[in-house]
Amino acid sequence: MKAIVLTKAGGVENLIMQEVAQPIIKENEVLVKVNAIGLNPADVKPKYVDEMLNMLFGTERPIILGWDIAGTISEVGSEVSNFKVGDKVFGMANFPGVGNAYAEYVAAPADHLALMPQGASYEEAVASTLAALTALQILEGRVKKGDKVLIHGGSGGVGHFAVQIAKSLGAYVYTTASTKNGDFVKSLGADEHIDYNKVKYEEVLSDIDFVLDIFGPESAETSIKVLKKGGTIYSTALMEVPESLTNKAKEAGVNVSGLLVKSSAKDMNTIKKMMEEGTLKPTIDKVFPFEDMRDAHTAVEKGGLVGKVVVNL
Repeated sequence: MKAIVLTKAGGVENLIMQEVAQPIIKENEVLVKVNAIGLNPADVKPKYVDEMLNMLFGTERPIILGWDIAGTISEVGSEVSNFKVGDKVFGMANFPGVGNAYAEYVAAPADHLALMPQGASYEEAVASTLAALTALQILEGRVKKGDKVLIHGGSGGVGHFAVQIAKSLGAYVYTTASTKNGDFVKSLGADEHIDYNKVKYEEVLSDIDFVLDIFGPESAETSIKVLKKGGTIYSTALMEVPESLTNKAKEAGVNVSGLLVKSSAKDMNTIKKMMEEGTLKPTIDKVFPFEDMRDAHTAVEKGGLVGKVVVNL
């Protein structure tokens, strides 16, 4: 089968298409013939740093990047009872871990996948995996009806899902976005758009119950200023919260945490249901053919995207 492998740490020039052996599935896995792949900053950033690649994938090279897949099941493991050959599925395979998604066939645990939403294309399905899961796993069970929620980067991959999910939970949603994306975030359900080109959010907001941050320590520290006592910040960019930030949060009487998304069929089925109900809709900024994976990586690296980048096979 064809796969795009990373031969060594470095730039997009190290992403090479090769013929590799088709994976052999385990008893609890299914073999997915991949129709579409979703890209995330988590795909793009690690390739530059050997230490990060070693942590995620081990020391052997070459490696196959990626986690987000949508496709058709071509083989079912002996212990799998909830899927059959021919089912259309989507999910985030083996995160955190090795997903091997940049390939024509992927072996994925059955409990990481869900049937694709009725009426959704492969592109729409794969766009609604890692980013949507991240937003769901941060917000579900932490945000309730009537909460005032601030979503940073509401037009981006995680952000545009988070706005919709927070709204579906009954929150009053503020989001930061550029001037040109104001109408877009409003269309997602944001109650108020804060144009970061014109306004400092920390000067106009107060008594916020919950902040979803995507930028890291500096952004999280500034966000403390807008929280009410007992409020919470969850950041996708903080695997560990720096001691200095923890201390500032304690002084302010608020909480700061990081969250690493995890593969989950249960949560994929929640996303499936929301898409079928029309309460969650992915936005796709760009679609690239498989052979243009380098260009897809470059698009994610440049940023400024509205929604997601998808690769077609």
